[in-house]
Amino acid sequence: MGETRLILVVEDNDLALEALTTILVQGGYHVVVATNGEEALNHLLGGLRPDLILLDMLMPVLDGWHFLERLRPLRLQPALPIVITTATNLTREWAEAHDCQGCLRKPIEPDRLLEEVRRCLA
Repeated sequence: MGETRLILVVEDNDLALEALTTILVQGGYHVVVATNGEEALNHLLGGLRPDLILLDMLMPVLDGWHFLERLRPLRLQPALPIVITTATNLTREWAEAHDCQGCLRKPIEPDRLLEEVRRCLA
């Protein structure tokens, strides 16, 4: 296997953050966490270049919608695959229309998470 892929997990719920991190680390990924979109943007502006962003949509400070809005003008290259995680009725079609590669419904099943991450990194 090649180098370990880095995933930026943006999630404000401590239990969900811990669960996602555990699943991803057990799946062989490195994880950096941010508890809101502002923190995630600061990581990216500071030079962090994850292989994928797992983005919760409902968060305090800067939610997923505003994070995507603020990320767009940065035009990071190569473009980062983003998988949104949500308890709302957003769909993969919505995600793809907003420059995201995937969509996971909460609560997230571990196998589904790893499957979607692998699909979006392929």
